[in-house]
Amino acid sequence: MTGDRDTRTALGRARVAAEVRAAVPLARDLAAPVTAAAPWLTAVLSVQAARPRPRLRPVAVVVGPRGPGRPDALALLALATAGPVVTATLLGDGLPVPGGRPPARLLARDDDAADRLAAGVLDLLAGLCRPWRLRLAGLPLGDPVVRALARLRPDARVATSRSLLLVDRLDAAAAGPVLRSRDPRVLDRVLPYLLAAEPDVRARDLVRAASRLHAALGQVEVATVGAGGRSRAGLLTLVDGADRLPWRGRSEVGGLDTVRGAPLVGVTVSGRGRVLRPVLDRAARLVPPVPVSRRRGSG
Repeated sequence: MTGDRDTRTALGRARVAAEVRAAVPLARDLAAPVTAAAPWLTAVLSVQAARPRPRLRPVAVVVGPRGPGRPDALALLALATAGPVVTATLLGDGLPVPGGRPPARLLARDDDAADRLAAGVLDLLAGLCRPWRLRLAGLPLGDPVVRALARLRPDARVATSRSLLLVDRLDAAAAGPVLRSRDPRVLDRVLPYLLAAEPDVRARDLVRAASRLHAALGQVEVATVGAGGRSRAGLLTLVDGADRLPWRGRSEVGGLDTVRGAPLVGVTVSGRGRVLRPVLDRAARLVPPVPVSRRRGSG
């Protein structure tokens, strides 16, 4: 590892948001997808802050030059602190994303930055006062930080899965015209129809917040099919340069299919935390031994 880099952590929504903004050039250099870029991550932070249950504490692990400068690596995590075990996932894990390709990133400019980032994530968790579990998912195959985590913790479980891609075939399925627009006003008219089919409140919050934010940037296409004065189908597609990423849809006329997409990789590893064991040992010494007496009537 080179000696001119430091690893630091940032806790809380405001400080994590600042690290997200500082990492915009890094995300651009590494061609991070829209779901790992600043506007999307800002929407995730807002949604998680607005819903206190389950409690998720955002944290950023940052590798960068000593003193001021742009980061060379960034991991954005959410710590679920309810219960006896702290679970760390990638920020936004479990929220609806476009399928078909890896939505998440552990940004690292080079192998040295990836090694430092993996060590920084493990150091953060090992310093907790409770047992912890790191569960990262939705990453691309060959992710260098996942490889570094597996080297540092040989007990880590690395697993692959297959993404699911939503395919837009509305033009072939609909009897009438499919109207497509990037007008934010059209989005606001379609959102109630789309969100009515989503049972999870956090998912509804994210679809609403992220779609409006990206529509203002010209990055959301809305496809609608109407009949009899009401919506019969709707689809939100994220537009990322030349890429079109079907995201959330609902249809009463067909035309929205799901196929297998690109492979994903994830890693899981657990630990005790540095403070827990000494605390338990100290408490055990304070408890007097209890004599064991035989039950009455036994032998």
